[in-house]
Amino acid sequence: MKPLEGQVALVAGATRGAGRGIATMLGAAGATVYCTGRSVRGRLASGDSRPETIEETAEQVTALGGKGIAVRVDHTVEEEVEALCQRIRAEAGKLDVLVNDIWGGETLHELGLAFWKQSPAKARLMFDRAVYTHLCTSRYAVPLMLERDRGLIVEVTDGDSFGYRGGVAYDVTKMAVIRLAFAMSRDLRRTNVTALAVTPGFLRSEEMLDGFGVKEANWRDAVKTVPDFIASETPSYVGRAVAALAADPHVHRRAGRVVASWTLAREYGFTDLDGSQPHWAEYFERTYGKAYTVADDAAYASWLGGAIETVCPDWPRY
Repeated sequence: MKPLEGQVALVAGATRGAGRGIATMLGAAGATVYCTGRSVRGRLASGDSRPETIEETAEQVTALGGKGIAVRVDHTVEEEVEALCQRIRAEAGKLDVLVNDIWGGETLHELGLAFWKQSPAKARLMFDRAVYTHLCTSRYAVPLMLERDRGLIVEVTDGDSFGYRGGVAYDVTKMAVIRLAFAMSRDLRRTNVTALAVTPGFLRSEEMLDGFGVKEANWRDAVKTVPDFIASETPSYVGRAVAALAADPHVHRRAGRVVASWTLAREYGFTDLDGSQPHWAEYFERTYGKAYTVADDAAYASWLGGAIETVCPDWPRY
């Protein structure tokens, strides 16, 4: 079955990691997927030593039953983003799913370092790459959804709680993405376009595997030095989560919220590639003996019913 056959998706930041996993699983569900990023064959992103390219991602999308289209885009450049969305309109005539997974912060985050010791230049570049790009891409992509009054916007973040993430710049970046999904959902509340945020767990990305000196085939060898890696998941796991959300006719009930791959796996019944269902929250509680906090209804309560929405219920102006 191809539940997303006929649908058009844009995965912004599809070169590797969660972006590639999401793009390929949308393809496996039958979607046409525009795969964007800065690394193409013969021209890797500036300062990037990784070998992955968006052409590889697009080819994997097609091999799995979808249609992959690679487009080189620097999402920090507004004109390139606008041109991309004009191309999608001209070629496909619509957009059903937008996934904002642009990151580019692998060498920028300084986890474990007090903020007064962190680099302001790295922080600014991280905000530019991983927050501004999401907002800019949504600005030009969402009008395609509004034309048909339907669509799904997925903000990819790290973590499904509002807890501290171990580094001020990194924490602000990932929380900003969660807040962006919420804020967009408020602007979209009188439409049938849904904005939400999704997080993977301990991701077995290409870079993570290389960093631990293992491959996907022998990833468990890394558990000897990093015990928590036993609860890791492939990028396809969060990919299947996004594909399940895109196929859910009632996805609007999740508008504005952040939800984890492991939570969605239980709800929708999908597994990782090896048939397992990694569940980071349960692993955390079992291993560390403390409750895993999540951004539930109580956490979001103070975000709702703000003064602007109370005094000016007709905002925003369409």
